Amino acid sequence: MENQFDFNNLFVFDLANNHQGSIEHGKRIIAEMADVASRHGLKAAIKFQFRQLDTFIHPDYASREDLPHIPRFMSTRMDPPQFKELLDEIKKYPGILSMCTPFDEESVDVIEDMGFDLIKVASCSAKDWPLLERISESGLPVVCSTGGANIDDIDNLNSFFKHRGVRYAFMHCVSIYPIPDEYMQLNVIDQLRQRYPGVTIGWSTHENPDDTTVVAMAVAKGARMFERHVGAETDSVQLNKYSSRNDQVDAWVESYKRAVVMCGPNEKGIPPEVEIESLNSLQRGVFLKSRVTEGEEITRDKVFFAMPFVDGDQLTSGQWRAGIMATRSVDVNEPLLKSNMQIPEEADELILKRSIHEAMAMLNIAKIPLNSSFEVEFSHHYGIKKFRETGALIITLINRSYAKKLIVQLPGQYHPRHFHKRKEETFQVLHGDLTINVDGHEKHLQPGDTCLIQAGVWHSFWTKTGCIFEEISTRHYNDDSFYEDKKIAEMPRSDRKTVVDHWGRFQLAKSDSIPGIEE
Repeated sequence: MENQFDFNNLFVFDLANNHQGSIEHGKRIIAEMADVASRHGLKAAIKFQFRQLDTFIHPDYASREDLPHIPRFMSTRMDPPQFKELLDEIKKYPGILSMCTPFDEESVDVIEDMGFDLIKVASCSAKDWPLLERISESGLPVVCSTGGANIDDIDNLNSFFKHRGVRYAFMHCVSIYPIPDEYMQLNVIDQLRQRYPGVTIGWSTHENPDDTTVVAMAVAKGARMFERHVGAETDSVQLNKYSSRNDQVDAWVESYKRAVVMCGPNEKGIPPEVEIESLNSLQRGVFLKSRVTEGEEITRDKVFFAMPFVDGDQLTSGQWRAGIMATRSVDVNEPLLKSNMQIPEEADELILKRSIHEAMAMLNIAKIPLNSSFEVEFSHHYGIKKFRETGALIITLINRSYAKKLIVQLPGQYHPRHFHKRKEETFQVLHGDLTINVDGHEKHLQPGDTCLIQAGVWHSFWTKTGCIFEEISTRHYNDDSFYEDKKIAEMPRSDRKTVVDHWGRFQLAKSDSIPGIEE
């Protein structure tokens, strides 16, 4: 949908009934929460709760003191003009959003009339379909709590919001006040993230306000939106056991921010320099056990590995490989420097094995399982040394009168322009991004997108971040690919293809040059 509201990193401060029915007390809480949000640079919303009490509570029960909730609702009652005054107070603070939870359809009318920014579905209303229908008509972004809901209930909500074009997010929530540790179920955040990709998942918390560990754990589990009840204490006002004062909210946000820093990026990147320096101090360097002369091969029996790693140009024990030639004479006990040697190129089989490792990891990330019976074809159109730039890894699963393959392209790989005389194929992207040029028409495909390529039609494809796509086609023939580049067309198929069974563990030649590189 266009103009999606970004729920990520949204903090919801739920005023609930903690305003005590007092405009001035409500304004104090708003000011304190706005101050917390400003000092921490938060995207924050202050949330009210609306109930049209004259119709929400049956008239025969409105004065009952022995029923849960009703006495508190009645004692803290505020009318729409009073709430409007509090809403106007929120709007005085730049960047602070307004949010409201309606508990009946009439309250949605009031929310629309007052001009709130967002709307909230309380856990107790997550199966209240008349109310949900009315909320879906508001056009406002919706945050829906899931306390007490089973996964089928949440599936229904997900489908309901999608079909009605609602901008929405889910809050993992446990409706126990305060919530004991054994009922937190923070692993559910993982389940919701995986089950509803593209939907922001948050954590609505009711733990002890002094406990700041739970929000950090929620961050680590992938929660990206957070809510808690807030209030202020005075000589006459005492907060309940799950609502937070401003200083407790401050500590809670600090814990969140520290967790964000500790969790860091979502992917393993280049190690920081300080880590590299620390590890280098423990590296073993390569030293000469016996003198070598210029042009001599440095074999394993002529070196030893020892601390310290004395020179940044020195070869480490992990970089050692057979076939190194000395380019100048080196004496006994001297470090072996890269500038004093010629290191052989990486063996072809190691390039292919490294690509297998990466392809297997991509399949794991995409949750695409394979059985034990398949064929892997490495297409290296300009040689194995250039496989990471040009080529693809093709996994043939079925090849009868119909065929099914998985094509894995590593980040940055390009497959050259070609056509098939006999084969018609359809690509469907399963993971990553794919750009395909079909007869001069360029298409950018995302997961779920398909592209038909008829026989005789020129096509090429490439990926920026890496891609796995399914190829469904008529039968595949080994002599049915015709390349635009004559250099490729003139190559024997065996020079541009390496074909192995399964992952080729015993078919790719085993290299002794770098121990530890295995399928």
